[in-house]
Amino acid sequence: MSNSLAQEKSPYLRQHADNPVDWFPWGEAAFAKARSEQKPIFISIGYSTCHWCHVMAHESFEDAGIAALLNEKFVSIKVDREERPDVDRVYMAYVQALTGHGGWPLSAWLTPDLKPFYGGTYFPPEDRYGRPGFASMLRALARGWAEEREKLVAEGVRAVEILRGQADQVAEPVDSTNSPQAGERSLGEAAGEAFERAFGHFEKTFDEQHGGFGGAPKFPRASVLNFLFRCAALQGAESELGRAAVRMAVATLQAMARGGLHDQVGGGYHRYSVDARWLVPHFEKMLYDQAQIAVNFIEAYQATGDRRQAWAARDIFDYVLRDLAHPDGGFFSAEDADSAVDASGTEHAEGAFYLWSADELQTVLGSDFGLIVAHFGVLDAGNVPAEDDPHGEFSGKNILAQRQPLSATARGLGLTPDEANEKLLAALARLREVRSRRPRPHLDDKILTAWNGLMISALARGAQVLGDDALLAAAVRAADFLQRELFDEKSGVLFRAWCGGRGATGGFAEDHAFLVQGLLDLYEASFDVRWLQWAEQLQEKMDGLFFDTARGGYFNSRADDANLVLRLREDYDGAEPAPSSVAALNLLRLAAMLHREEFRERGVRTLEAFRAQWLGASPALPQMLCALELALQPPPQVVLAGDPRAGDFRALAAVLHERPGPRRVLLGVDGGRGQKWLAERAPGLAAMRTAGGRTMAYVCENFACRQPVGDVAALRKLLG
Repeated sequence: MSNSLAQEKSPYLRQHADNPVDWFPWGEAAFAKARSEQKPIFISIGYSTCHWCHVMAHESFEDAGIAALLNEKFVSIKVDREERPDVDRVYMAYVQALTGHGGWPLSAWLTPDLKPFYGGTYFPPEDRYGRPGFASMLRALARGWAEEREKLVAEGVRAVEILRGQADQVAEPVDSTNSPQAGERSLGEAAGEAFERAFGHFEKTFDEQHGGFGGAPKFPRASVLNFLFRCAALQGAESELGRAAVRMAVATLQAMARGGLHDQVGGGYHRYSVDARWLVPHFEKMLYDQAQIAVNFIEAYQATGDRRQAWAARDIFDYVLRDLAHPDGGFFSAEDADSAVDASGTEHAEGAFYLWSADELQTVLGSDFGLIVAHFGVLDAGNVPAEDDPHGEFSGKNILAQRQPLSATARGLGLTPDEANEKLLAALARLREVRSRRPRPHLDDKILTAWNGLMISALARGAQVLGDDALLAAAVRAADFLQRELFDEKSGVLFRAWCGGRGATGGFAEDHAFLVQGLLDLYEASFDVRWLQWAEQLQEKMDGLFFDTARGGYFNSRADDANLVLRLREDYDGAEPAPSSVAALNLLRLAAMLHREEFRERGVRTLEAFRAQWLGASPALPQMLCALELALQPPPQVVLAGDPRAGDFRALAAVLHERPGPRRVLLGVDGGRGQKWLAERAPGLAAMRTAGGRTMAYVCENFACRQPVGDVAALRKLLG
């Protein structure tokens, strides 16, 4: 019989609905049962495309004996970390403090009032790998609860007090001069030092041979590349620092694109590489990675003019629009690393959908087999080194990763580059068609507001830089979906997730921040004022729900959730940027667009709230460092007066995205209601008009506008 998870919307929770474990979702029913029966809570946190979550589910949660232990001695709660990131962050902080590491599945044991007293990540069912077995752990903790409950309850109280102290603690800024006045320096002086420190760290840890930073495993941490491109934009692409920044960022992106991290057949990027060469990936694909990496490639194209960077961005968009798009406009969350090895579905393996044997490739490709062998390093025995495959999962299989430039492959086969490219594209199309008949990995079809906000940003930026109306249309469809399905106009409440219907959980700080960013980018790509209006509304809602009025910055969760033992402020730009990092830039952009000084003050206060972190540990917050630019110098405005659909309007708008430089904000006025709304905030906009029906560009800075221009060359000259 199904347990209490059967009616949940989360794909991850539904994966566990038929476990013999009597699972509860996070909520009052589980808490009340724990209180009334005075049982400890076991909480298991994961997500539907998590490989080790699947392993532990199969080994332990499907085991009748382990289930009996859980059902008798504990109240068991399953949490989808993507649906409830607030819960995940609290108990992840505890497990990391306790064990020194974290990950999923996250396993924690709580008192009935939700305070943690023990935790870890994956546990094998029995003692092995030098780790205690899950069954042994359950018996020991049940015995401890029965015999020494007071100690465990006291440990829970102590753990929360320590975590709260860490969350409240403001680290002293690190200063090379050890000056007692270090914290009293101007924001500009501190920002300069933080930029130098962060850049120096990334330069020192850059892998000259393989790209990326540090050693294995390697993650595509997009915020680092964002920071490097901002360094180049501010210093000038031709400066020594600018050239170094672009070189590191582009080399990393090209190494990722050549490697197995990139799905060479179907497009898009896997989660991370287990090796330093980007060859052997962990095969799950996440929407947030696709969105952020696409922006990285777009900025690489702006910085270099190299069309390969634009093609790489399009490769990601093609994958997302083909495989992750809901017909009504939103984007699904992820695809699993595991899939069935054959049509019977009896056996699953990581990477099964993506791997190829040499014999299979030869059968499919015929005369083009030699091209694929030469270009992707295919071997009869498989091309995954034994040290990167400790469990022998990929024996005899090949991961397609470019071994050499296509020009070298062409020379080796006596082909022209154009001939080799044509043959390669045809071969990949055949492989894609054959692969489409394999059992696909599980699709997590929930639509998350935050991740869709990131994707809207990427599509809007792509539309601006690549001049692709189809990308803009996709961004608009996604924004329409979120406004229709995940936003309550009457109350102004934004919701977190949709899966066949809207979930009950309200949006978190990241949902508001990432969507506001997406809407600002969408406005600057479309000049449809409704997106700017919604962004302003959501920012005000975010400020009311999440702003830390005592210290500045944003909590991840709301103040009125009584079931969270701790409110945290994220201070690390990891796989996703911290909400405060994105919000700081959003506030400063909105302030410049709408002339709202309170937004600017709040943005600066957010940056100041994290000064100790971005100064003392600069590489931890590269996305927040990118926001400092607008805090130090309000950006110029470029106002285009005309019809956004007109060719001359589009030509002038394209000039603004030709190359990187200091940030500016873009506004469009067309003589209609949108211009009237904007002019209520900035009266000077009311007088901006076309000239003889011709689109005009106004460049304004420091409350003064230059003489408007109406042709591309004049605008380029005006922008310098």
